[in-house]
Amino acid sequence: MLKTFVAKSSVNLRTIMGAIALTAFNLLTGCQTLPTTMTKAKQASVDMSAANPPTARMPVIDRQGRIAYVEEQGSGAAKISTLYSIRPDGSERQQIDQINGYIYAPAWSAGGQMLAYSKQAPRQSPKIYLYDVKSSSHKLVVNTEGSNLSASFSPDGQKLLYSSTVGGNADIYEMRLSDGHTKQLTTLPSTEVQPSYASDGQSFVYTSDKVRAGQPSIYRYHFATGKATLIPTAGYAASPQLSLDGQYLAYLNGRKAAVMTLATGQVINLAETGLDEPARLSPSGQYAVYPTKLSQVDGQSGGSLVIHSLAGNSSYAISSKTGGVVRSPIWGR
Repeated sequence: MLKTFVAKSSVNLRTIMGAIALTAFNLLTGCQTLPTTMTKAKQASVDMSAANPPTARMPVIDRQGRIAYVEEQGSGAAKISTLYSIRPDGSERQQIDQINGYIYAPAWSAGGQMLAYSKQAPRQSPKIYLYDVKSSSHKLVVNTEGSNLSASFSPDGQKLLYSSTVGGNADIYEMRLSDGHTKQLTTLPSTEVQPSYASDGQSFVYTSDKVRAGQPSIYRYHFATGKATLIPTAGYAASPQLSLDGQYLAYLNGRKAAVMTLATGQVINLAETGLDEPARLSPSGQYAVYPTKLSQVDGQSGGSLVIHSLAGNSSYAISSKTGGVVRSPIWGR
C-alpha cells in the first residue's frame, strides 16, 4: 500500500559480539496526505493514486531504481529476517534472502547489479555476502572471525569497504573482490564503523567515537593521505551516506533521520523513526528513504518505508509485506 503525505523531516547502532554496528532492516493503491514537518496529527485520506502517482515526478534514475530493505519478525531465537528489493512505487517486491537470525545493512553497487549485506545466524558472527541480480546467486565474501558489517562498494565495483572486529577492535577494511586481498585502513583504539564510499572513489565517510567513547561523529577518510577529517555535526551523528554529486550527507542525527547540505551545514531532520535508523538518498539525491517502526499506511500493521521529496517537502509510505519491523532501506539504480 502507498500513502502520500507532507513530511516530517534514521543507523541504528547495536552492540554485536562486542562491536558497535549498523543494524539491519503487497502493493495496494490508496494514497493519503499527512501534515507538515514533525507534526503528529493526521489528516483525512485523499485518493491521489490514479491521477498523480507518487513517482510521476521522480527523475528516471530514481523511478527505475530499486530499494533493498530488511523485514524482521519474531525475536530472540525465533527471529526471522528477510531481505527484499522493491520499486519506489511499491511494485515488484522480490525476496532476495531469508534467515533465522539477522540481516544487516544492504548496499548496492553503483550500477545496481550487485547487493552486499551482512547475515548472522544464531550463535555466529555476521558475515558479508554478495547477491548477483542477474544470476540471482549469493556468494560469501567476508568470513573472518568477529563481526563483519556495513559493506560499501567502490564506484567501479572492484572493491568493498566494511568494518570488522577480526583484530579485536572495530576497524575499517578494504577488500579487492577479484582476489580477496584485504587492507586495514583504520588502526585506532576507538570504534570505526559504517564506511561509505564517495562517488569519485577518492574518499569515504564513516562513523567513529575516537574523541569520546560512545559519542559517535562522522569523518571523511582521504585515500591520498590516509588521514581523516571531521564533518561537523551537532552532537550524536552516525551512519553517513554521501549523495552521488557529493553535495549532501544522509545520516542519523541524534535519533532523527536527517540530510545535511555539506556546503552550508544546513540540516533537514526528516523524522524520529522509532528505530534509530538513518535516511538514505536516492540516486538523484532529490529524494530520501527511511523506515518507521509504526505503519504510516492506514489499516496496515508493522513498519513502513517512507519516501520523502527533499525539494517538495512531501512524502509517501509503502507498507511492509509481512507486518514485520522494517529496517535498513538503501536506494540503488
